Amino acid sequence: MERARPLPYSDRTISNAGDPAASSKGSTAPPGQAQQRGYRAAVIGMALGGALLLAGCDSVSGIPGDDPAPAKATTTPAAAIPAVPPTATTSTLAAAPADAPEVGAVPGVPEAATALRRWAADLKADTIAELQDKCWTMAPGNVADMYEDKQTILAAIAQPGTATTSTVTWKSRGATVTVERDAIATGYACPRVFPAGTEVGYNDADARHTVRRYLARFVGEPLDPADKEGDYPLICKAGPAEWDPKGTGRPTPPPLADNPGKLTGATDFAGQEISSDRIGDGYITVEVPVTNSSGVSQVRTFTLTESDEGYCIGDVSP
Repeated sequence: MERARPLPYSDRTISNAGDPAASSKGSTAPPGQAQQRGYRAAVIGMALGGALLLAGCDSVSGIPGDDPAPAKATTTPAAAIPAVPPTATTSTLAAAPADAPEVGAVPGVPEAATALRRWAADLKADTIAELQDKCWTMAPGNVADMYEDKQTILAAIAQPGTATTSTVTWKSRGATVTVERDAIATGYACPRVFPAGTEVGYNDADARHTVRRYLARFVGEPLDPADKEGDYPLICKAGPAEWDPKGTGRPTPPPLADNPGKLTGATDFAGQEISSDRIGDGYITVEVPVTNSSGVSQVRTFTLTESDEGYCIGDVSP
């Protein structure tokens, strides 16, 4: 079984439908930074037809033999289970370079332009591979697709921004650029980019990447040392009690919220065999073989739901 490794990205996954297809600083970036389809050439002004593909280039498993498998963990790292509720962080990062692209101000959120400008400087200077490393909270395939047309993105973020309680958005005639306010709080914000006029949201690659990050923590190999539940929550909150993936009309708290260490003892997972399937309005399942400390491998099914901040994991079975 191929060992799931944080790097390098092989950018491939397997979808239940059988279709080929489909954040935030890396370890080289400043420390402490914070569905169904990829967005190929999303903002270059070309007609896209359907902007989303069923699955995408989002795997972070290494190519077999590209490095030795690290020692297997026997206990659950503290990064995998929240010890305290997440709190907002205060950025102590260096200012963006003087020649960094300009970012439009956001009324009421002055720190938004500062955080995005640090990323914009990297967008201007870095390769896609480097951006994938720095924007590790995002699926690598989405980074490659969304950040392809740099000039269109820079034109959009130069416009004044607007804010909601969860996101900040910049728009132009060519693109919509949006970023979660939690990411802004880290001081370095990797945004999501969409063609102007298209629906803004999350795709299946995002859900798979959420599970991949969750499991990587459990096996002691987080995609970035900063990826800890307290700062980057992946588990759905216990309240409000709105969990109802089967559509029963009787929502409950997400089961995993009461048992976040359900996979304690996991030592390995097959990163190249992750698949996903939509099961209802707002819910998606992600399956992946997980190996425990006894060497037994079993397919685990993760159920996730989407919020304004992305996907969170509400249950794991069996």
